Amino acid sequence: MKHNVIISVGSFNAALAIALGAFAAHGLEKHLDERSIQVFNTAADFHFWHALGLILVGLITKNAPQENYSAIAGLMNLGIILFCGSLYVLSTTGMNWLGMITPFGGTSFIIAWCWLAWKSLHSNS
Repeated sequence: MKHNVIISVGSFNAALAIALGAFAAHGLEKHLDERSIQVFNTAADFHFWHALGLILVGLITKNAPQENYSAIAGLMNLGIILFCGSLYVLSTTGMNWLGMITPFGGTSFIIAWCWLAWKSLHSNS
């Protein structure tokens, strides 16, 4: 994946995380209980931080084009979908079985960050 695509996906995700966080603050507070709002906000927080992570991976890719960071970006995207997505839906619908999916997203995040750390230590640039 090219650096500009990774940065664009990260930037889109950052905008989406902010929009969803604002939606929770101004549109959901009257419809959801406090616990559900907390779960939704956790999703928005992780969504935003990993959007920034994608932008970072894109910038690293731009500065080290000989290295391939696509899998790391893919894992961060997968984490956003599985972790944040499951929490967004769980908190707004009460479909508690989605909680079984959330750890797979969290694991994707952890692997992506550890892989980035390992790759940075073993990089040729």
